Amino acid sequence: MRHRGRRVASADSPIEDLPRWPGVVLLAVAGLAIASLMWACDDDGPSGPEPLDPTLIAEGKTIFRFDTFGNETFWTDTLRIHEVIRTAVSPATALSVGLKVDADTLPAQVKADLQAGAIDLDDPAVTVTLLKLGAVVGVIGEVDANNTLTRVGVTCAICHSTVDNSFAPGIGKRLDGWPNRDLNVGAIVALSPALTPAQKAVYNSWGPGMYDPRFNIDGKNQPVVIPPAFGLHEIRRELYTGDDTVSYWNAYVAITQMHGHGRFADPRIGVDVNNSPPERVTTDLLRALRQYQFSLANPAPRASDFDAAAAGRGRAVFNGVGQCSTCHTGRLLTDINDGRLHAPAEVASEPEPNAAPSYALRSVTKMYRTTPLRGLFNPPQLQGPYFHNGIAPTLEAVVDRYNTKRNLNLTAAQKADLVEYLKSL
Repeated sequence: MRHRGRRVASADSPIEDLPRWPGVVLLAVAGLAIASLMWACDDDGPSGPEPLDPTLIAEGKTIFRFDTFGNETFWTDTLRIHEVIRTAVSPATALSVGLKVDADTLPAQVKADLQAGAIDLDDPAVTVTLLKLGAVVGVIGEVDANNTLTRVGVTCAICHSTVDNSFAPGIGKRLDGWPNRDLNVGAIVALSPALTPAQKAVYNSWGPGMYDPRFNIDGKNQPVVIPPAFGLHEIRRELYTGDDTVSYWNAYVAITQMHGHGRFADPRIGVDVNNSPPERVTTDLLRALRQYQFSLANPAPRASDFDAAAAGRGRAVFNGVGQCSTCHTGRLLTDINDGRLHAPAEVASEPEPNAAPSYALRSVTKMYRTTPLRGLFNPPQLQGPYFHNGIAPTLEAVVDRYNTKRNLNLTAAQKADLVEYLKSL
């Protein structure tokens, strides 16, 4: 699906044929950035959150799920990932690195054969068939008449969708906006025959659910947890560091990470990438994409996942001795809409593991946004890790870090109740 519209930014320097890493995936002040000047004001209407348009939502859903922005030129022509898939990536391998299968695309006979064990899940040819059916979430393949995979690209859904496992583990109905915390982006990228051993070592170090959206910009290896793309409608700034709006970040990821066709420039972070022509990542496309993202509601907590009585007590801890509500304010449980950001020294996720420099130093703001609390616990898809760097594997670890950082001296009972409240959000 090709979208036409206004061009989004200008830059003079073309992107390198093979940057330090190949990127995948998916905001605070009015800045000097060309990109910000064109996108930062797009996410809010004149009196609040942008009104939702059903027509744009439908278009955005298609973009989110199926639009590669033309990045086949990178994933196929440069990385040659299609060669690896058709010869070495079986369905079992694909599932092991966190790729998901949309059960709604599978014909009834294929489902029956899967249930009967009649399909060889160790055969790469089956993966090609799944791509031909459009069944691999976030991966778009072109298959010729001889059932040979000739081209491959990726979409937003590869990182920001998962499945409900209703058919089998890794196979089910799509859950758009849910981060795929099983996805080992680095391991997938490292399959490319075009990369050096040193590059592959970096990607293989990331692990499931982690991704570094700055590595090809600054050469530092400091991956962060893949964030959700739901619950964004009323949040004014996206990113762990509150750099700019949703559309700003969508453009950044589409062009600088997924290697879609378009132009992105932001001198605040030293980014100037030109992957055009053609222009595929346009303001019209970005508007429809964010409309779909804005339509994705937070997952409702399940009564079976938390103790309601303990959660009630935990709410009192949250708003009282736990001091959580000093930053996680209001209905959205974040102070970013009040224009507040926080220095690295203030946040519980710092200092970084292994004495690394603060991740915030790689951002526009050099500070952190208070993350809105939503969908924190909905296993197996949503159950950690937490914080931008994944330093807390569980909600219990989150509470322990805050308790230590702020010298709260919470009792064991108070900490347990607070965990149950966080599960209920």
